[in-house]
Amino acid sequence: MRLLVTGGAGFIGSHYVRSVLRGAYPGFAPESVVVLDKLTYAGNPANLAPVSGDRRLEFVQGDICDGALVERLMATSDAVVHFAAESHVDRSIHRAAEFTRTNVLGTQTLLEFAARSDVSAFVHVSTDEVYGSIDSGSWPEEHCLQPNSPYSASKASSDLMARAYHQTHGLPVRTTRCSNNYGPYQYPEKVIPFFITSLLRGGTVPVYGDGKNVRDWLHVEDHCRGIQAVLEGGRPGEVYNIGGGTELSNLELTAQLLDAVGAGWDRVRHVPDRRGHDRRYSVDITKISTELGYAPSRSFSEGLEATVRWYRDNEEWWTPLLR
Repeated sequence: MRLLVTGGAGFIGSHYVRSVLRGAYPGFAPESVVVLDKLTYAGNPANLAPVSGDRRLEFVQGDICDGALVERLMATSDAVVHFAAESHVDRSIHRAAEFTRTNVLGTQTLLEFAARSDVSAFVHVSTDEVYGSIDSGSWPEEHCLQPNSPYSASKASSDLMARAYHQTHGLPVRTTRCSNNYGPYQYPEKVIPFFITSLLRGGTVPVYGDGKNVRDWLHVEDHCRGIQAVLEGGRPGEVYNIGGGTELSNLELTAQLLDAVGAGWDRVRHVPDRRGHDRRYSVDITKISTELGYAPSRSFSEGLEATVRWYRDNEEWWTPLLR
């Protein structure tokens, strides 16, 4: 198999690439792994350094909106895992056009040339944010899409485009929708690495509003195992939620991060809530568990401890990103 991975120098994509090349998924050994990444601020070649010596790895710097480039790469690919996206909610509030271009038009470009090629599987990686906010219970995959930020609206649009290419062209595309990810190599604008790096440098951290917004936390290792399960066994045209099974309010998360770093509440500042801040996310993972045998394996306490340790030990990776 010849595998094309978009956004493979980013946080989740690079973890997936490293896992594939290290043989983390039994029986899955592609003859080549081509990473297509634009290397925007969140893409980092250093994320692939641990596997850069693997002869199966080819890195291509480029834009998923570049039709000629995508056509060339797709013509020699058997399967595609599509991570590339603009993904920060706060940035999307003021720069929605960039999110629309990459997440909607870029995805459509990939789908178009995948449909014209002999691609046997296409996994479109999305987010639980497309569902909106839920006060109680958990979203099944059939729940309507009610995005509340430009970011989630752009991802919902790309999900619908993926569905359309399956329905119209028979493209064997599967969509995954994950909860909040954390782990090593995550760009320090996201809440967990932002808090860790700020606290390690002696700074303060913000809590939006009353701090009672709730998120489900998913270690990147579990997320990538779920994606691989969908690539290998997911049904074309279907959507699969991938969750971590640990729901925490922002105050509860902050408490665990302070404890993990050895800091006190005097390092926390309360700030006004952001616009479009969904109250609670929670995905139902019954479908992927029943059909594909997925279950999260990393406990949040162990995963967070390991993540904090990684950032402590790898200041040379994240310090340049703060400049």
